[in-house]
Amino acid sequence: MEKILVTGSSGQIGLELVDALRDKYGEDNVLASDIKENTNDDPYFVMLDILNKQRLIEIVTDHKITQIYHLAAILSAHGEWNPKKTWNVNLNATLHVLNLAKEGLIKKIFFPSTIAVHGPNTPKKQTNQFTDFSPETVYGMSKITGELWCNYYHKNYGVDVRSIRYPGIIGWKNKPQGGTTDYAVEIFYDAVEKGAYECFLGKDTRLPMMYIDDAIRGTLELMEAPAENVKIRTSYNLAAVSFTPDELTALIKERMPSFVMSYKPDQRQQIADGWSQSIDDSEARKDWNWNHKYGVKDIVNVMLDNLSK
Repeated sequence: MEKILVTGSSGQIGLELVDALRDKYGEDNVLASDIKENTNDDPYFVMLDILNKQRLIEIVTDHKITQIYHLAAILSAHGEWNPKKTWNVNLNATLHVLNLAKEGLIKKIFFPSTIAVHGPNTPKKQTNQFTDFSPETVYGMSKITGELWCNYYHKNYGVDVRSIRYPGIIGWKNKPQGGTTDYAVEIFYDAVEKGAYECFLGKDTRLPMMYIDDAIRGTLELMEAPAENVKIRTSYNLAAVSFTPDELTALIKERMPSFVMSYKPDQRQQIADGWSQSIDDSEARKDWNWNHKYGVKDIVNVMLDNLSK
């Protein structure tokens, strides 16, 4: 029986990933953890500062953990406020987790990467799996370095570590915090609550996005794929849709004609300008049969329907 630890479980992806894993493996076989306190009275939650290596080892051994989904990280926008802390949390904690597998304490690791590994020299359209990486944020720098360490531990120590480069993730169950693509979630909350939204990116800023159900399903499909099918041990490109704030606004206005959108780009605009506009994920589709289900209109409908309730 697998025993799974999810670090950073209180984040946008973590909350829904824990639920999906518990549906599959059983509630008592999936341990959630975060540096934040347990506010949901979850009996299978432990507080964990991921930089506390000894505490991490204790949790893994006490609970007989076999897999770690290592989501704990400081995201792009917040990461620029404290670069050294971001580097420490995002990279050194990843090395702690990789070393657990190297030492035989766990069998499998999921490491989330991101389109933030791209930079101004990266081709913007249909960005290839194997391309130029020149991130200009400490978040992106830490993630591309983490990818290389994952590949190193796999090749040299046989560690079964698997990774996805997530695009912007959209879901209605909770608001993200500290990401450059957060507008694509915030806009729906404000559309329902206020009928208006002020966007921190320019109206023509095109970015890759994905509905969270697709992201969770893709994560589980990669982790369940036979090892011989996982050809890439840095991180797989994963894609679904790409759109601009202006295009998203037009679709929202089809449902809510009175919705008002305004624009006030901030420091996140410079970050977004360095990222890809669309992603080529043909390697994931070929190696482990990845395919997204939600288009842009599907995302608009499911977000507005659920938030309106």
